[in-house]
Amino acid sequence: MRENVSCGIIHRLLQDILFIYGFFLNFLYHPKAPTAVPLVESASLPVQSSDTFFSNVAKVKSTALCLHRPLARVWTVVLLLGTCLLYCARVAMPICAVSLAEKFSWSKKESGMVLGSFFWGYCFTQVFGGYVSDRVGGEKVLLLSAAAWGSLTAFTPILAHICSQPIFSMTLSRFLMGLLQGVHYPSLASLCSQKVVESERGFLMSTVSSGSYLGTLVIGGAGSLMLELYGWESVFYISGILAVLWAYCMWKCMLKGQGPIITLESLGSGGSQSKLSKRHWLRLLKQPAVCAVIITHLCSASTFFTLLSWLPTFFRDTFPDSKGWIFNVIPWLVAIPSSLFSGCLSDHLISQGYDTTSVRKLMQFFSMGVCSVFTLLLCGQTTFPWAVAFVSSTMGLATFSHSGVSVNVQDLAPSCAGALFGIMNTCGAFSGVLMVYFSGYLIETTGSWATVFALITTVNLLGLCTFLAFAEARRVDIDTSKDRHPNIHI
Repeated sequence: MRENVSCGIIHRLLQDILFIYGFFLNFLYHPKAPTAVPLVESASLPVQSSDTFFSNVAKVKSTALCLHRPLARVWTVVLLLGTCLLYCARVAMPICAVSLAEKFSWSKKESGMVLGSFFWGYCFTQVFGGYVSDRVGGEKVLLLSAAAWGSLTAFTPILAHICSQPIFSMTLSRFLMGLLQGVHYPSLASLCSQKVVESERGFLMSTVSSGSYLGTLVIGGAGSLMLELYGWESVFYISGILAVLWAYCMWKCMLKGQGPIITLESLGSGGSQSKLSKRHWLRLLKQPAVCAVIITHLCSASTFFTLLSWLPTFFRDTFPDSKGWIFNVIPWLVAIPSSLFSGCLSDHLISQGYDTTSVRKLMQFFSMGVCSVFTLLLCGQTTFPWAVAFVSSTMGLATFSHSGVSVNVQDLAPSCAGALFGIMNTCGAFSGVLMVYFSGYLIETTGSWATVFALITTVNLLGLCTFLAFAEARRVDIDTSKDRHPNIHI
């Protein structure tokens, strides 16, 4: 009876969350529908294949609002949903970490090794994914990778049961998962830098990136329920099958069944976006502003991955009688509107004439500075409601980085933003491996979670100081030729 009541509460909660989220997005996309400016005459849109949304855009007036076009809205929602499912599959392991540790008798170090193996794979395909996306189009890369990591997620429980050493099979599975998911964000960065104007990148990236929090929210609520009722295997089965279905629908409906085909010829015939020589790359990486975004993103990503991996275990250890759906849902419920708000705020400030560099630094100050205050509060003795409140504030403020350092790389080097973002994410993945594993070591040896939160705060403040000192928003890449595609005004 209690399980039925809990199931009903979570079901209604998820329905309300998804309804409010959809209503908010619909409101943003239709702020004043009667005054919308038509984009372009229908006859001026030539029929093409996989570039329908991204490269099939005619010249438009600067006052046009691209998202009033139905196809543009559909593509935005598709990318958001893909990011949502990406995190549903990614967070499945942290959600089930406690159950897996009990079933297979893993220690904290072994759990940390399994969780951290994701980042070893995640770092290897970042630069490659950005490079390929700069040349052949990010939508093809996203589709192929989603089909692969979705299938792997669905087969993960089978691998665990057929292998005599489950820790080996689960570690290998997580490594391959990171390898396949590593191309996602560099592909999005490449698309955004080539197609979106500077004053509107914050909202687009924050909207699509909010799918990560929506995915974590959905898998945190529904996954916790499935874990209690049907076992840990069901979490992997459902999230993997949904990802494969998304890839199929995107291929069939959005790409009209054509592609995605990536050939060696297409990689070799890419435009100017990726044709920076080795000497130019070295000059680019010596720029203080470029080094600043790499270091800042390294710090931001490593602390976020550490929280993502260990927060479920923190609540289980500290508050063993607490309901899992509470601490797996509420922080991400706060993060979604926070991410959208940060994008709207940054774009509004830039459109009002504020310096772009100052806006990026302000967003990052909230993301790493104010956020650290609430992280430190977790070091002391606290009750379960206050712990949930502090974690929710931490995760909500952390989303401001989508309008800070994550967009700043597109300001600095739009001609190679995909590859450069891949370098940033590679560094973040390496540090994520070390911090996730080292956090497990600290918990095992000290028996205190305060050391982990103090480490996260220190790393955050290091990245913030670097960004405030050296960050810029002027273009520093060498290639000054025009982009292949016109900017899309959102």
